[in-house]
Amino acid sequence: MGRVVVEVMPKPEILDPQGKAVVGALPRLGFTQFTGARQGKRFELEVEGDVTPEVLDAAREAAETLLSNPVIEDVVRVADASAEAAEVSA
Repeated sequence: MGRVVVEVMPKPEILDPQGKAVVGALPRLGFTQFTGARQGKRFELEVEGDVTPEVLDAAREAAETLLSNPVIEDVVRVADASAEAAEVSA
């Protein structure tokens, strides 16, 4: 079974109250090195078999038509989750 990861973020010009709350809380918790935060969404789509270029294309289309609101959000990443896992463990 394969898995595709889709990440969606608010467009830069859109206000992000959740991100603003996070960036305000970080220094109070001792994390003074961070100067900004944006809150986005992550989806994991499971597929039978391997993640192929055709599956990634379909996931990108689903992300642009269903998983995001194109007026206020950008689809910033569509990727094979196994490739992501390999990046993290390297």
